Amino acid sequence: MDRHPGDGPPAAAAVPRRLLETGRGSRPESFGATEWLLLASVAMIWGSSFLFIDIGLEALRPGVIALSRVALGVAALSLFPAARRPIGREDRTRVAFLGVIWAGLPLLLFPLAQQWIDSSVAGMLNGAVPLAGAAWAVLLLRRPLPRTHAVGLSVGFAGVLAISWPELQGSRATMLGTSLVVLAVICYGLAVNLAVPLQQRHGALPVLLRAQLAALVLLLPFGLWGLRGSHFAWGPALAMLPLGILGTGLAFVLMTTLVGRVGGPRGAVATYFIPVVAIVLGVLLLDERVAAAAVAGTALVVGGAWLTSRRER
Repeated sequence: MDRHPGDGPPAAAAVPRRLLETGRGSRPESFGATEWLLLASVAMIWGSSFLFIDIGLEALRPGVIALSRVALGVAALSLFPAARRPIGREDRTRVAFLGVIWAGLPLLLFPLAQQWIDSSVAGMLNGAVPLAGAAWAVLLLRRPLPRTHAVGLSVGFAGVLAISWPELQGSRATMLGTSLVVLAVICYGLAVNLAVPLQQRHGALPVLLRAQLAALVLLLPFGLWGLRGSHFAWGPALAMLPLGILGTGLAFVLMTTLVGRVGGPRGAVATYFIPVVAIVLGVLLLDERVAAAAVAGTALVVGGAWLTSRRER
């Protein structure tokens, strides 16, 4: 899932670049099988993340959860020789900044927020990532989104709201918890845009390994401080394995590859499918019933994703 010759321009000589820069995806065409596979894989992995965070909070403080998942992500990525390829000096600051806003702050903010809001609320707010990504893309590229893509993003978010509505009834949420998730969503929206040119120049694996190392440095003091209020329990400890290896290691690589191919706003549509995955898992594993609003919302998510996947014009 790394950069290939057709995925973007080769690394150029060192030139002055802005810290906040993005670019168009290397494939403006409609999504093909590869793009849909990347999108589905990200949605499947991240769709279970909120559940594992809830399990982890039974025994671990938020800082410990954030540090654990990033440390496991770094360990998983370091197993691949391609991840250790060098990155030019001109991009090292950008990669470190990407790690702070993508794998550092948000991974700390979500478990912090879920002390004051339910995971259903966190999941619903997280569905705004494609909208935040679109807003950042408009600012950074200084051009509006294609009309079809803008409509698709709006339809998809309406679907997320419809899916989440039944679970939001009577759910717990505070202004503090909500604000923390919104801040994380803003960071995610910027990150999916900044990742585009970095992936195209260097490939996903080298970028993600170094970005998550930067996040690890940021999270280390929070994790060590959180040990004081944590205790060991098998369930929360085991929940960190899929959360870190898959959710922070593999899924970030897949997502970085996707946005490098199709651009930040289009790639972020994978986030819309996270509540859909949660519904499917609930039906298959917990014998849950599906509300009519959730069925309608799923149809809107699929329709919105299809519109956003159309060729750029």
